[in-house]
Amino acid sequence: MQRNSLSKVLVVLAAGLLWGTVGPAEILAHSQAGPVAVGGARILSGGLVLAVITLIGNPAAFRALPRDAWPSLLAASAATATFQGTFLTSAARTGAAVATAVTFGIAPVSTGLCERITLGTRLPRRWAAGTVCAVAGCALISSPHGAGPAGQAHADIYGIACGVLAGGCFGVYTVSAKRLIRGNVNMLAAVPVTLLIGGAALAPWTVPGLAGLSAPRSLALVAWLGPVTVALAYWLYVAGLRRLTAATAATLSLAEPLVATALGIGILRERLSLSIAAGTLLLLGGLVLVSVPRPRAGPGSRPPAGSSPRRSQERPRISV
Repeated sequence: MQRNSLSKVLVVLAAGLLWGTVGPAEILAHSQAGPVAVGGARILSGGLVLAVITLIGNPAAFRALPRDAWPSLLAASAATATFQGTFLTSAARTGAAVATAVTFGIAPVSTGLCERITLGTRLPRRWAAGTVCAVAGCALISSPHGAGPAGQAHADIYGIACGVLAGGCFGVYTVSAKRLIRGNVNMLAAVPVTLLIGGAALAPWTVPGLAGLSAPRSLALVAWLGPVTVALAYWLYVAGLRRLTAATAATLSLAEPLVATALGIGILRERLSLSIAAGTLLLLGGLVLVSVPRPRAGPGSRPPAGSSPRRSQERPRISV
């Protein structure tokens, strides 16, 4: 992995750290609006922030989006909208630590499979090993006896099912974004478009929840979730995708359950147990396997006979 790729790893990890605050913030705010309404307000506000920034820098950016980009844009929009409702519902029903662990335990698997099927990307062994460790860690963190809270996290079949669906949506969004990047689409325009379309799809839930969203605690919640955990975090994540495979980026996003678990324990008083500690160690191990650079070949090494120099130079762009 080149130094520039390592910087992209750190960028994706930063996005995961910001996303890790979403579930705890929702629970801490005790918003009277439902979780789907909060999700709609979250991506609408974040999308508006990014759209304004884009219009200031390049007013013609949205008109320049190519027609052949719209299938991927619509897929990303649908995944974004579904993710908001299902993930925040899961957090409300199962607690921040369990919801985040389930969702992002599924995310690297769904992303890797989507990328393999739609883009034909070869998945490195390091990704497979790191993902197995990370998913096992998420399973331990989300186990009913392990993540048992002091009144917060608990086993809830519907809530866990929502987390699984959210993890699948994360994979669809990641691979759709990767397709847009490969098509040289201006992501400063594409990302807010997906957020605004996704937010519009959730309007039937958001509009009836406006009364609850207008409460001071709800306004503070949306002010954090929109500009920070959407506008900033989504842009960091998409920026990292430029030099990482979608599968690797999704595995790196498993930093989110670590943050959610730490906040759940430290702020929401969710109990720390042996299984949570073991799961955290496995998660960290998986992240290390995926993110630590491979030893590069010496300066005297040559590509195999018959290989293309250009292809050899481009290989770090699609594997870690």
